[in-house]
Parts: sequence; C-alpha cells; structure tokens
Amino acid sequence: MTMDIAGVLLAGGLATRMGGGDKGLKTVQGRRIIDRVIETVQPQVDHLILNANGEVARFSDLGLDVVPDRISGHPGPMAGILAGMEALPDYRYMLSVPTDTPFLPDDLVRRLREPIDAGRAVITIAHSDGYDHPVIGLWPTKLAADLRRALVEKDMRKLKKWIARYSYETVSWDVDPIDPFFNANKPEDLDSL
Repeated sequence: MTMDIAGVLLAGGLATRMGGGDKGLKTVQGRRIIDRVIETVQPQVDHLILNANGEVARFSDLGLDVVPDRISGHPGPMAGILAGMEALPDYRYMLSVPTDTPFLPDDLVRRLREPIDAGRAVITIAHSDGYDHPVIGLWPTKLAADLRRALVEKDMRKLKKWIARYSYETVSWDVDPIDPFFNANKPEDLDSL
C-alpha cells in the first residue's frame, strides 16, 4: 500500500564552517535546533526519519529511524535525499529539510504540495528573500533510481542541476519577521539570534 508523504531530516553534512559536529544539536533560544525542526515537521508528514552518518547513538533520544548516506565520500545533500527516498519507497512523496533550520514554517508541506497537486510541477522547492533553498523540497520517491544514476554514473553534485531535469516550481515565503529558511552555518549565525 502506498502512503502519502514522509519526511527526511538531513543531518549528514560535515558542518566544517561550524567547526564540525552536528549543527542540529546546537541550541537556538535555549532549544536544540533539531528539536525545533522535528516539532514543526512531524505533524506535517505521515512518517519521519533522519539521515545522518557516523555514530547514530548521538540521536538516540529523538526516537527516529536513522539512515546513513548510501553513497560514500560525503557527496552532499543529494546523497541524503537519495538515502531518504530509498528508505521510504512506500510513500508517494518525501519532504526533505536540513536540521540547521530552526524557524521552518507550519505550512511547509501544504504550500509545497499545491503546485504538484495542480499538475504544474513534479518537484517543488522552497524560496525566500531572493534565494532558492533546494534542500527544502517535496520529491516524488519514484525518482530515486534517476537520482542514484545522476549521483553515481554522472557524478552530479549540484541539486539544482538535477532538479532542472524535471518540471519544478519554487514556492516563496515571506521573511518578516524572520526568514523561515534561515540556516546556521557558522557559530556567529547562532550568536545573532
């Protein structure tokens, strides 16, 4: 039986600009970013998993299944999206969000789904403040084999390049009072909040 929408939280990066470690385990306004992300995303999807590499015990308190990248060498967020798609084949769509975005909107899935339901797009990605956020997107899981080919056979590493092969639409959010897709890349990004 095919279910509707699952979600994957992307925590597979190396966080080199943050000085290493898991960005999602850093705190914003007294709470871990990953806890804020889960609280916002979990009610919007039918099932939620975490993509992370290395020792999974550091996430054991979250109560989520953890799936690693299935392509070696830390090839970036495309590998995390692929790991999610391959782990969730019984779902029609998969939402991906990074674990370093503490202010995600409550209407993320609903708004990303509108262009797909209207037949205008196969894939949708978030947009704010003049920027596309391709790692925050809604993907048909049936594209897993094509994404794997792009990564393995074509060594494609730019998510936007792969997305451009399909009909896609960006969905924009307002940035007032704060950009809902703000992400913490450097320690000073957290200090500013």
